[in-house]
Amino acid sequence: MKIYIRNMACESCKVVVREALEKLRLHPIKVDLGEIVIKENIKGEIKNKLNSEIKKAGLEIAESKGGILIERIRKVIIESVYNSDKPDILNFSHYLSKKLNYEYNYLSTIFSEVEATTISHYIIKLKVERAKELILFENLDLSEIAARLHYKNLSHFSMQFKKETGFPPSHFKRLKEKRRIVLQKLSEQPVK
Repeated sequence: MKIYIRNMACESCKVVVREALEKLRLHPIKVDLGEIVIKENIKGEIKNKLNSEIKKAGLEIAESKGGILIERIRKVIIESVYNSDKPDILNFSHYLSKKLNYEYNYLSTIFSEVEATTISHYIIKLKVERAKELILFENLDLSEIAARLHYKNLSHFSMQFKKETGFPPSHFKRLKEKRRIVLQKLSEQPVK
């Protein structure tokens, strides 16, 4: 049985869903962003219990046709941003339409109505969140991060980053360095 899950955006969401499935003694075949496939065909009380478990982490089962489509859109967007080692998708609207087999205008309208933002802005927000992760957890300079996220240049990346966060990406880079220095000083202090 395939079940669509709202708000799955990262690997830790997959862990939460797997744990919920295990707790309910359900057998996952696949746990992916936005969807799971389980051996069992569930409904009623078991489905409600699963929904209750994942709601603790801000996730929920998508049941309406529109909700399912939104999750499918999100999944394609997340995969395109997080699998940035793949070549840049020059015409994302065409790519999304082809991938989901719907006209882009329809997808865009549904997404905007439900999410109160455009697909383009959602992509930008996701890229900025990914950039923060890369700044904090990878040893890349800002030009490498901009290239990895398929920005045309560092200036465009910095402008969008600042517009979304209020700070330039170099500010986050400095925070990482300050945090590293503080942690290093803590580790040098003798234990009492």
